[in-house]
Amino acid sequence: MTSNFMNMKFMRTVRPLIAALLAANLVAGCMVGPNYHKPDVQTPTAYHNLPENEQAAAQAASFANLPWWQVFPDPVLQELIRTALKQNYDLQTATERISAARAQLAITRSSLFPQVSGDGTFAGGKEQFFPSKSNILLLTADAAFQVDLFGGLRRATQAARAQLLATEAARQTVVLTLVSDVASDYFALLQLDLELQISRDTVKTQEDSVKLTSLRLDHGVATKLDVLQAQQVLDTANAQIPDFERQIGQEEDAISILLGNYPQNLPRGLALADQPLPPSVPPGLPSSLLERRPDILQAEQLLIAANAQIGVAKAQFFPQISLTGAGGGAFGRSSTFSSMMSSQTAVWAYGAQVSQPIFTGGALKGNLHLAEAQHQEALIAYKQAIQEAFGEVSDALIGYQKLHEVRVRQEQTVADLAESVRISIMRYRGGTTTYLEVLDGQRSLFEAEITLAQARGAEYQSLVQLYKVLGGGWQQ
Repeated sequence: MTSNFMNMKFMRTVRPLIAALLAANLVAGCMVGPNYHKPDVQTPTAYHNLPENEQAAAQAASFANLPWWQVFPDPVLQELIRTALKQNYDLQTATERISAARAQLAITRSSLFPQVSGDGTFAGGKEQFFPSKSNILLLTADAAFQVDLFGGLRRATQAARAQLLATEAARQTVVLTLVSDVASDYFALLQLDLELQISRDTVKTQEDSVKLTSLRLDHGVATKLDVLQAQQVLDTANAQIPDFERQIGQEEDAISILLGNYPQNLPRGLALADQPLPPSVPPGLPSSLLERRPDILQAEQLLIAANAQIGVAKAQFFPQISLTGAGGGAFGRSSTFSSMMSSQTAVWAYGAQVSQPIFTGGALKGNLHLAEAQHQEALIAYKQAIQEAFGEVSDALIGYQKLHEVRVRQEQTVADLAESVRISIMRYRGGTTTYLEVLDGQRSLFEAEITLAQARGAEYQSLVQLYKVLGGGWQQ
């Protein structure tokens, strides 16, 4: 019963103090410094070098609005991407940066509220000349509050909140880059697999050709030169195999690291020639690029933070007002000559402090000029990020269109050379041409097939790059 009375007495003592401090926060004045306004940036009305028949498609939903698992339907590639999103160390680091930025916001925002601490002291004893005992409990609370009269603390909170959003956008950039890198390396791996297979198939074919030519030499219908020329193509294809195997191993190592694993063998899904390509890749409206690219969103949040820091610097020119208060109570009980007595005593105090800078040797002006210069730097970085984004999209659109044409034409080249080799072999067997004609055709076909594999790989690489620069791929 006595304990409850003591607690109620203590709360009645400190409640007016806390209420006064909270009221002071509500009547805080306006914020100095400029309010943020989104910069007016002129963006192109259409993407550079986009054919007129594709301009209408650009107005539709962007290709980048698709989640990555719809753009990259290979189930093995999808599983690799999911593993990377779970285990990649760069992404884990970016996530922890968000946690740190969120904690920093909480720290900065705490300055807007009263800082209250409490103390409790208990003492007991016995008097020397009288058979009495006493117990005393002392409870006190101290509070301090900086009145944000000119908005410096609120501007600092704005800056911290913008830094948090910038950190979240930076993580989206890491996710986008990670998805793109895994897909890009996977297609590079499939390209090397295809080149290795072409080399092995050529070796098998040329081994048969060397045997056949040697047999014709034994029967006197071929020359030793024919055999040596056939052996040259075989040797060329054989020399390519170890290099492709080296590159495949290194590519698997690179993908393993992206996945957060130690180097290991990786599974394969669809072959490169069987990988689907989207029928169209509408990039969407140019203006929507500003809302879709996480690096642009990050640059804008950093600009917002820099703008708020100008208000923080300006607030330093004005008086800093702090309110303090203390309250508490002493609760005692003693016994003298078998009689019991108890008492309660309440105390409270309050005060205010005003601090006004008078002479700082130019530090305040320098701090303001620094904040303004950093704001201009952030504004330039924001505009530059937009400009570079459109440049990357333009390059990627041109690359995807032209590399598609290269691949289609190279397929025709391979088909023509294959038919040419078939005819040359028939002519050689019929004795109407030399083996040099066959050799030249086979060598050209091998090189053309390798070039076609590279053209296929480049086309898929350009698809990944286009998806990345359009700002897609980071959706969870």
